[in-house]
Amino acid sequence: MMATLEGKRVLVTGASSGLGRHFATVLAREGADVMLAARRVEALQALAAEIGGRATCLPLDVTDVASIEAVAEEAGPIDVLVNNAGVAGARAVLDTTPQEYDHIMDTNLRGAFLMATSIGRGMRERGNGGAIVNIASILGLRQGGQLAVYAMSKAAVVQMTKQMALECARYGIRVNALAPGYFATDMNRDFLSSKLGEAMTQRIPQRRFGTFEDLDGPLLLLCSDASRYMTGVVIPVDGGHTVSSL
Repeated sequence: MMATLEGKRVLVTGASSGLGRHFATVLAREGADVMLAARRVEALQALAAEIGGRATCLPLDVTDVASIEAVAEEAGPIDVLVNNAGVAGARAVLDTTPQEYDHIMDTNLRGAFLMATSIGRGMRERGNGGAIVNIASILGLRQGGQLAVYAMSKAAVVQMTKQMALECARYGIRVNALAPGYFATDMNRDFLSSKLGEAMTQRIPQRRFGTFEDLDGPLLLLCSDASRYMTGVVIPVDGGHTVSSL
C-alpha cells in the first residue's frame, strides 16, 4: 500500500510524447490526479482524453520563466513533480555552436532547475512535504560520443538533485532522480534502429535497449511513499550499461 498514488496530485512536464507521456499514463493508472504540462497542447489534450477525468492540461515552456510561474500557480498544490521535459542534440564537441549549447542547457538544466525550485517553494509553503523526481540520464554518469552538451546538462541535473535533496530534506521534500539508459523515443529512435544502434546493444549487459515499462517500478517507487526514506538518490535504469566496461 505504500506505493499507492491515490489522492496524489502529480505534475509531469514534457508529457506530450515519449517518456513523459508514458509516465503520466502510468501515474494516472495508479490513482494519481495528473497535470500534463508541455508546449504541444493538442497532444496533451489527446492524452487527457485517453486518461480520462484524472488528467488536466497545462501549456508549459520550461525555457520561459513566466510560463513556469503560470503553471505553478494554475496547478495548485502539487504532491509530486516529475521533472521530465528535455531535448537532445548530437554534435561533436568541437563543432557545437553557442546556439546549440544554449538550446540544450536552457531546457535540460535551466528549465529543470526553475521548474523544481518553483514547485519546491510551493511544497515548502504548504508544509506537507512532497517528492521531486528529476529525469536525468546515464549520460550524466558516463560519456557518449557526439553528445557532449546533452551529457553535461544531465550531469548537472544529477548534481542538482543531490544539492536540492540536501537543502530540502528539512521541509519534508524528497528529491531523487531516474537515470534512464537507452530507450527508443522521438529524440533517438532513428539512431537506435540504425546499424550503429544495433551494435550498441553489445555494450549493454542485458543485450537490449529498454522498454518504457522497465521504468514503471522505479518511477512508482520514487513518486510514492515507498521511498519515504530516500532522498538524493540517482537510480540508473539501463540494463547494466553503467557498470559495463565495454
